[in-house]
Amino acid sequence: MPHIAAPDPLALVEEKVARRERLSAADGLALFESTDLVRVGRLADQVRREKVGDDVYFVVNRHINYTNVCRNRCRFCAFSREENEPGAYTLTVDEVLDKAQEALADGATEIHIVGGEHPTLPYQAVRAMVSGIREMAPGVHIKAFTASEIADFAEKEGTSPEAILDDLKAAGLDSLPGGGAEIFAPRVRAAVCPAKISGERWLAIHEAAHRLGLRTNATMLYGHVETLAERVDHLLRLREVQDRTGGFQAFIPLAFQPGNSALSHLPPTTGVDDLKTIAVARLLLDNFLAVKTYWVMTGLKLAQTALFFGANDMDGTVVEEVISLLSGAEHGQMIPKAELVRVIHDAGRPAVERDGLYHTLQRYEIGVEV
Repeated sequence: MPHIAAPDPLALVEEKVARRERLSAADGLALFESTDLVRVGRLADQVRREKVGDDVYFVVNRHINYTNVCRNRCRFCAFSREENEPGAYTLTVDEVLDKAQEALADGATEIHIVGGEHPTLPYQAVRAMVSGIREMAPGVHIKAFTASEIADFAEKEGTSPEAILDDLKAAGLDSLPGGGAEIFAPRVRAAVCPAKISGERWLAIHEAAHRLGLRTNATMLYGHVETLAERVDHLLRLREVQDRTGGFQAFIPLAFQPGNSALSHLPPTTGVDDLKTIAVARLLLDNFLAVKTYWVMTGLKLAQTALFFGANDMDGTVVEEVISLLSGAEHGQMIPKAELVRVIHDAGRPAVERDGLYHTLQRYEIGVEV
């Protein structure tokens, strides 16, 4: 009998993309399992170009990690401490406001605030951080508190996450970051973050934020104990919520940093995995406009390469992001705006400085220096 060649899984995906059909879980798994990185990247780059064009976004931002005291003690985290453990810290409201003032003086248009779930820090203290920054800078974008923190505040106050979100919005909150999503699969959460809220609750809190008019981001922490199928499931669950609400602004794949964590025996992600994960995200998340390449975790050179694998956002100047630093990430904590623009231009793409809601603040065409 004549030999019949098996169907080429990527050819089937390419046909669906050409017909602008939504990709399935099987398609996502085929993309992750492919060893043809260039082919996967070319497909994602094509979709990126058609969907969002060539502009590459960035923001001048400042991260403020107000405490590393956390009751969850997730196994992948090198940041968290017990309340009286050496290295534990909690910033006062005034210290947070001082850091925000420094950022504003340096031209920041976005303040990003996240911390641990401190068992004794009152909710009114973190609310005061938001209201104090808002009073200080009416026009700055305040992106603060993961869904897990929102759930923690609600528990402390004996109320609902929706009530906390509404109250923080009144205080000046503009959007939520995407942290705490990790991997939604219950098997993975039981292994790496058993004390954290469930994936279902994370999704519900973001959906509640969207109903209140707050935009949010979404993340996926990959490269630890999850399977490729669990990554695909995570992405498709984000896609389902975005279908309902349209409230997600950006997706950010976060490469697991094993250093100094309870999972330090695991190897770090490879460049191939980092690039493929960005590409698959661009292809599966057909209702997300922005896919970020987070240079703090992968390095600036690989982040630049990711612009050819579906990414269209380099995040930002990222001053003082402590969480990745403590996990052993060695890619820096701050980059000047001029260097970000140079890196984007060197990739042959226009650089667009944005605000926290993706409004254009300044456009830098190739050949135009900062």
